[in-house]
Amino acid sequence: MTVESTAARKPRRSSKRVSAAKKPASSEPQLVQLLTPEGERVEHPDYDIDLSPEEIRGLYRDMVLTRRFDAEATALQRQGELGLWASLLGQEAAQIGSGRALRDDDYVFPTYREHGVAWCRGVDPTNLLGMFRGVNHGGWDPNSNNFHLYTIVIGSQTLHATGYAMGVAKDGADSAVIAYFGDGASSQGDVAESFTFSAVYNAPVVFFCQNNQWAISEPTERQTRVPLYQRAQGFGFPGVRVDGNDVLACLAVTRSALERARRGEGPTLVEAFTYRMGAHTTSDDPTKYRHDDERQAWEAKDPILRLRTYLENQGLADEAFFAELDEESDVLAKRVREAVRAMPDPDHMAIFDNVYADGHALVDEERAQFAAYQASFADASEEGK
Repeated sequence: MTVESTAARKPRRSSKRVSAAKKPASSEPQLVQLLTPEGERVEHPDYDIDLSPEEIRGLYRDMVLTRRFDAEATALQRQGELGLWASLLGQEAAQIGSGRALRDDDYVFPTYREHGVAWCRGVDPTNLLGMFRGVNHGGWDPNSNNFHLYTIVIGSQTLHATGYAMGVAKDGADSAVIAYFGDGASSQGDVAESFTFSAVYNAPVVFFCQNNQWAISEPTERQTRVPLYQRAQGFGFPGVRVDGNDVLACLAVTRSALERARRGEGPTLVEAFTYRMGAHTTSDDPTKYRHDDERQAWEAKDPILRLRTYLENQGLADEAFFAELDEESDVLAKRVREAVRAMPDPDHMAIFDNVYADGHALVDEERAQFAAYQASFADASEEGK
């Protein structure tokens, strides 16, 4: 399912919608929300969308399949098939909503957790697992899907996105660029530099911050004195906070920010206020630094549950739809398991290839040393026979 990347439109008046709650006081963060945790559709004066039932079901399908893939990857790591995994559990709405707002010619610079955005860009889920299994550095061609390889260095992808966006502007293209990062990365100097350059050069880039409340074991309140979206004001461009567990709001806000970038109006900071339901990665134990009641409070805001409630209450999906999706999830999970276990081991010497375009004496020396080291294991094996 592909949601049209047109500008946000005013909704048709319908009895199915109710007025949103009064705006909070000016001292409180403004939160854009179109679907409440109870699955009730509300209006917003600046952001709204009018989607067909098929498009809404498509967003639900995207989130369900992304969560199932993520759960399967976590299980594979626990079984020793992956070295590490960074789960997106709880952040499906932020990723699917923003991912479906993109046009084909837009370019994405992700971190290492944007599995839902990768899904929206048509990257095969099995290709995401090669790096975490240690068989490649990324199993896809970034230019095939306009989706850059995963970035492990915290915050550096925002610089890459800014530079790329500056190039897009100089080329005269009307496409946009989006950079994903977390609340912890917002404390990095790279992100501040990106904000400065993008503002000064009016770069067509959207900075999409998934504020999942925790930078590993550091809560947001120990990272910033103001809501993250307000930081944009100091750099001279707008910021907006959106309910990161509301896929409709994430779609509407991101679509608006991308259109603004395409019109030549410069960058926007979107803070998707969400929650990391699981561990930072599979090497982390969140029980050491946060309480269960915090997670339970956010479980009531689950992005998939709220959209399912809306679909059921409005009669937009029946049991056959949900049953068929469950079967599709099982098929995806099986394909992922089989693909991971069938991945061939990499060529041990490939790490030395393409380091320099024309070769380098030091790399040649290191290659020879490593080859001798590898050969020593074969020699030891022969001696033991």
